[in-house]
Order: sequence, then structure tokens, then C-alpha cells
Amino acid sequence: MKKLASLLLTLVMIMTMGLCASAETVVELPRNETLYFAGQQWGTVNSWNVIGTNQNNAMAIAGNAGGYRTLMFETLYMFDFMDGSLRPLLADGDYAWNETMTELTVKIKDAAKWSDGAPLTAEDVKATLEIGVQIGNTTGSDYGAYISAIEPVDEKTLVIKAALREDGMAVNPLRVLDFLTGAPIAQKAWIDAVVARNNGDAVAILNDAGEDVVWSGPYTKLYADDQKVVLVRDDNYWGQDASMWGRLPVPKYIGHAIYADNPAGENALKNGEVDVCQLFIGNVQKLWEDEGLPISTYYEEPPYGVCLTMPTAYYNMNIPVLAENAALRKAIAIAVDYDSINANAMTYQSPSFSVVPRSLMNPTDGEQALYDHAAVADLQWVGNDIEGAKKLLDEAGLVDTDGDGWREWNGEKITLNACCPNGWTDWQASMEIVAAAGDKIGVDITTLYPEWSIYQTVYTNPNQSEYAIFMQSPGAASPSNPWQRVNQLMGSEYVGIENNWSGNFGQYLNKEANDLIVKIPQTTDMEELKSLYTELTKIYLTEVPSFSLMYRPAVFYSVNESVWTNYPSAEDGRNIPPADCTDGYGIAALYELELVNP
Repeated sequence: MKKLASLLLTLVMIMTMGLCASAETVVELPRNETLYFAGQQWGTVNSWNVIGTNQNNAMAIAGNAGGYRTLMFETLYMFDFMDGSLRPLLADGDYAWNETMTELTVKIKDAAKWSDGAPLTAEDVKATLEIGVQIGNTTGSDYGAYISAIEPVDEKTLVIKAALREDGMAVNPLRVLDFLTGAPIAQKAWIDAVVARNNGDAVAILNDAGEDVVWSGPYTKLYADDQKVVLVRDDNYWGQDASMWGRLPVPKYIGHAIYADNPAGENALKNGEVDVCQLFIGNVQKLWEDEGLPISTYYEEPPYGVCLTMPTAYYNMNIPVLAENAALRKAIAIAVDYDSINANAMTYQSPSFSVVPRSLMNPTDGEQALYDHAAVADLQWVGNDIEGAKKLLDEAGLVDTDGDGWREWNGEKITLNACCPNGWTDWQASMEIVAAAGDKIGVDITTLYPEWSIYQTVYTNPNQSEYAIFMQSPGAASPSNPWQRVNQLMGSEYVGIENNWSGNFGQYLNKEANDLIVKIPQTTDMEELKSLYTELTKIYLTEVPSFSLMYRPAVFYSVNESVWTNYPSAEDGRNIPPADCTDGYGIAALYELELVNP
């Protein structure tokens, strides 16, 4: 680890107002008690209402592939994307399914309490889901279709009843597990107060500022304006009980300045004004190799971070030449120079496909163990295989008959476009490389970069034929992945859905694949599960309804060690994920940080 001498103590004078507990209070933030972030909060906090919407409160109310952010509002379990495990937080020990996987029992820690001193109970969990379904917030929309009810057994025990299919089986047990790590629990008494003061009006409840919110996590709100957000440690936090962490997190304050753009945040990281950074920094290795800064990443060598997502080029099956020619789809995919994408778009912050062969899995050890690599080895490609692509096209009869250099189908030149939103520079660089591959194999591919506001209205239309090859990212990491990702890539449930934001954007249909996908949520035997994922990978690599262009971190992670050290790293043996010290089990890092100069 690279370190500099400790920065001079910085005193930041903040006048609490607006969302703060009291006005006209002057607060000093000592640098040696404050952990500063960048890349999470953009713009002014709208509310502290954990059951609301549009809070724009990333430090306190946010969820991503790293797991839900539990600084202030906690979940029953914490997700660890390194191995896919669920670690108890509010919950006491492991959850338990019944034999049919239709009911799941969870116990709550006796020590778990709200910030007002009241015990956290099964009724709180029940109320969290019920209000979500009632007003249509994120919890309700994400889990309401998969959970029919939550029934308290006693104050500290609850049974989650899965929504059932016509055959009596759970709709999807995996999505029930997502609730355990993805739904922040709110206090029932506080929910009732919010409902009462808004006369039960759903819109008003969703937009309530939540200034009086009750929390269960180790931090609470101190200050927020258009320049910064500051959380302060709750020294009465229940988690210092021996049944949980046994101590308080090390930093007293969590601070996040609101930067104008990525370069501003990156400069703050370089200058030691930021400790933990969630920004994509091109050629991040130069910060220590060339500039000698005390900056480090999870891995010391490429890809530097843990990649959880696979930005993917979808083929539009509404376009006949693509729908009817798997050879064309695969030829384009194997011709693309993925090493060039890694070098130019990702600056080597992605493992190559020669190191992590393509499949339906992200590069984590937990997911890579879920399919038989040898069984699909002969279907793999690493890219830039121009001659192989030409051979596929020739064998399929997609040839140049008029000598103009372009191949034809049904007597017409094969002309496609490759699209992604304007300004998404890494994706645009990738699409240019896809277009270049087309040129090399006689397929005319032009690039098109509409504004996001336009792009999103087109690709979410199931009947669109405007975009031929277009980019989006399937699911990253969660208890329901890789199933959720596989479903997003090939599942039939998304076909024909208007305003489809969820998956299978190319409208690919394959009954065999869909039958396998449906089986996975009900499968508990690991060998059977591995067999299902292997067969699905075979179909995917043969049919090529889409193709991943790179692996990419869902959460970027760079740290400056001039003030704080002992951050999670690959070599430390602690298995704490690089989730910005805030998300899922990544919050464990806050309990192990050390000052460089105590």
C-alpha cells in the first residue's frame, strides 16, 4: 500500500440548517475523524424519507450491486458479492425455508433497536413491505409480486410467505432472497406517523421530507445542502452489541462534497480531500505508477477492481436479417477486437475474455463456479477472429455477389447500425470497434449515438426496428443473480412488454432456454443448478442473441491512503468486498479502518 504523511488537520465550519436537527449550531469536522467520499452523491438531497421516492440521497438511501447502503437504514442481511453470501445484520443467524420453498423464517437480533430506543421487531418488517405495496415505492414494486405477506410469529420472529403460482410453487424464491438484502427496514411507528400526517395520500407519503425519520444504522444525518452531505456516527448504535460488530465504526463523520463532474471528484481524490472514490478513473494505475500518489485499488494489477456487470450488445430480433441468421450474429461477435475495447474503453480495468471466458456469469469466484467451463470451451471466442467470421458467413451463404465488398442477404446489402447513448464515451468507443469489425468481414455497420432521452424511449419499445445492435447492461450481483441476468439476456417474460426497462431488449425467443430459466429459482441441488447454467451457456454461445463487450465494475473503488488505511484489498484475506465501505457487507471496512498517523 502506498502512503503519504498525514494531511494537516482540516476544520470545516458547517452551519446546520434545513434538514439538520437544530439550527445555528456550529460543527467542526476534524480530518482525522472524517471519511470523505466522491462519486455517490450528485446534487442536493431531496429527503430522508426511506419509504419515499426521488430522495436523491445516495449516502443514506441507495442500493446497487454491492448491496443496499446501510449507513443509516439497515437490511435484514448484508450481501457479499465476492462469494454470494448473505451475512446477518438485523437478522439473527441464517434464514430458513420450509420444504416447499414457499415460506421463509427470519429471526431478528434481540439487540437490534431504533434510534429512539424502541426495539426493532417483526412488525417493522411487515409494515415496510405493506407500505411499499400500498404506495408503490421501490420496495413495493421490487418485491410485491414475489411476497404475498409477512406474518410476525412473535416480536422477533417473522415468516415471509412467497407469492404462489397456480401449481402452489413460489413465483420466484430467489427474488424473496433479494428482499432480505435489498429492502431497508423502516420503523412501523414512524410509518404510521407519516401516513397520518399525509392523510393516507400515497403521493404525499412518497414526497414527505422525512426530517423526523427514525433509523437503525450506525450513522445519521447531520448536514446537507447543495455543496455537501455529512453523516455523523450514532454512538448509541445497537450494533456495538457483541451479537453484531461488537464496536462502533471508526470514522465519526461521513462526508461527501457534491462535485460538478468526474474530473472534479478525481482531483479531490488526488489531493487527499477524498478518501474513497466511486468514479471511473481512466488509467487509474498512473496515479501511483507515474504520479506517486498514495492511491490504491482492490487489486494491485489489472483489472484493479471486481467486475460485476457485462455491458452487452443486443441484437434486435425485429430485424429479419438478424433474427434469421445466427451465423451473422456470431460472425460479428467473434470479429470484434475485445482487447482493443479493454485498452481504449476500459483502460485495462476489465479482465480479458482469454482470462475469464465469456459465459452468462460475472468474473467473481462464486458465479464462475456455477457452470462447467470445459463443457463450453469449444464454443468460446476471444475476438478479432476475422477469418473465422468470414468462414461462418460464407458457409451460411451470406456472400458478396456483386463485388462491391459488402455481403448480401436475400439480394440486399446487409446494413446495420450500432447504437448507444451520446456522451457515454466508453460505450461509444466500444461501438466504434464493433463497426470496424463489420468492415473487416463485409458487413456494413454504422454507428449512431442519440441522446439518452431519445435512446431510452426507443430501446424500451418491444417493436422497435430503429436500432439493430444496441447496448445495455444486464443485472450485476445480488442473491438472485446470475439467474436474473440470464433471464434478462434470454427470458421470454420480457418479450412484447411495452416500456421494457428490465431485460431481453432484443426480444429473443427460445423455448428450450426459457424452460431451463424457469427451473432455476426452484432448484436447490448445486449439481443440477450447475447443469442448468451450463446448458444455458451453450445455447447463449451458440445462438448469440447478444454478446458482452467487456466486464465492468458495478461500483468503482479507489482509495487515497494519506489519512486512512487498512481498506479492503484482495490480498488481505478478510473477504470484505470493495463496495465503498458503505454497501452490503462492504460496510465491514468502516470497523477496520486505521489512521495513518493516529
